[in-house]
Amino acid sequence: MVKIKRSWQEKLADDKNLPIVKVIDDKMSKRWGTGTVVIPAPREVDKIMKNVPRGKLITINIIREKLARKHNATIGCPMTTGIFAWVAANASDEAAAEGKDDITPYWRTLKSKGELNPKYPGGIEMQSALLEEEGFAIEPGKGKKLPKIKDFETYLVEV
Repeated sequence: MVKIKRSWQEKLADDKNLPIVKVIDDKMSKRWGTGTVVIPAPREVDKIMKNVPRGKLITINIIREKLARKHNATIGCPMTTGIFAWVAANASDEAAAEGKDDITPYWRTLKSKGELNPKYPGGIEMQSALLEEEGFAIEPGKGKKLPKIKDFETYLVEV
């Protein structure tokens, strides 16, 4: 049996019966505390990323907060939110390569401390170039630390 490789856009469109809200069990509570966690649909993460205007930034943690609030959950799942941001970034890059205009500006989505994401298409170099093109200053990483946006907090979208 030959497995057909799905495009990033197809992966983004597959909601996998998500979102779901689950009670945080004893195993997860050591990391996440108590309450509930929302496991979002990929398109929900993409929609939040798509709505970040030029001149503004968002972090994965802000996306998680928005998702938790939307679904009346205590937290947004850090793992799936990060994975779906990565899928959204690759779907956007794929759509751009196909000549589509209405793409998700994934480069405006940063890691939690304002760091660039090496897993995005083109890595740190591409994200840096796209952000610098929009006027953001990049602070180089030191040691194992990733490059980040200078004063990124001042550019964040409202939670």
